[in-house]
Amino acid sequence: MTQYLDFEKPLAEIEGKAEELRAMARDNPEMDVEKEAAALDKKAADLLQSLYADLSAWRKCQVARHPERPHCKDYIEALFTEYTPLAGDRNFADDHAVMGGLARLNGRPVVVIGHEKGHDTKSRIERNFGMARPEGYRKAIRLMDLADRFGLPVITLVDTPGAYPGKGAEERGQSEAIARSTEKCLTLGVPLISVVIGEGGSGGAVAFASADRVAMLEHSVYSVISPEGCASILWKDAEKMREAAEALRLTAQDLKELGVCDTVIAEPKGGAHRHREIAIEAVGKALGALLKEFDGKTAEDVRKARQRRYLDLGSKGLAA
Repeated sequence: MTQYLDFEKPLAEIEGKAEELRAMARDNPEMDVEKEAAALDKKAADLLQSLYADLSAWRKCQVARHPERPHCKDYIEALFTEYTPLAGDRNFADDHAVMGGLARLNGRPVVVIGHEKGHDTKSRIERNFGMARPEGYRKAIRLMDLADRFGLPVITLVDTPGAYPGKGAEERGQSEAIARSTEKCLTLGVPLISVVIGEGGSGGAVAFASADRVAMLEHSVYSVISPEGCASILWKDAEKMREAAEALRLTAQDLKELGVCDTVIAEPKGGAHRHREIAIEAVGKALGALLKEFDGKTAEDVRKARQRRYLDLGSKGLAA
């Protein structure tokens, strides 16, 4: 059953009426409702197109958080072959909010790492809703070290509201682990491609997305803080999250303009949650194209280009 967002309520009513008509026809085969149901389908399709034609920043946040949106596990299962998961940080524990291992993308060996939110209550609790603890970032560092040693490109799939801020995580060095993971991203001698598939929240996302190329799905978001958190700090009112979302410039389109995002990956009409297979296929094509940009480049080439990328970041419009 489709879960509708707040702004999709009119769409829910129309699609609900069409399904109601068809259900009545199933119970009474003599009823001919297809013409009326088809008219409702067209009305729903037109409304869906209109709703998603120009989403506000806050509505994009809602779409990025949709529970039916494809998550890291879905992308790995669909796009990668010979996936061999690696677990643990060899220090404290295995963090299930971060998954990763060796795999092949289009036959090419890679290391893939990502945040996994889970798909139901049980798995969301197990995965801590995609909020990694220090051991999750240390696991990622271990995997990136492995990739660097064997010359394998690294692909990261970012989808987290932020790193876990709990007492235990802080006691085990959460900030240090995030900083070390970010440092590792910046010093790798192999290409690092990052795709923001849902939420890219705060340092928890930066620790995976300090990459050579950053791609974002059309309705994903990437920011230093959540709109609710920003509103609580600036206006002492979390209900001002709509204004905060606009001010944060967190959409894929904003970040492409600012030079933070390199590629915006188009989503199917109505968002990735409505046509998961199409969205996943689009991400696969984008990853293949981005990886090809590094064919023939040495480790030194990769490091120098990455250094230049981040030194230049934010300089747009300052030259004048």
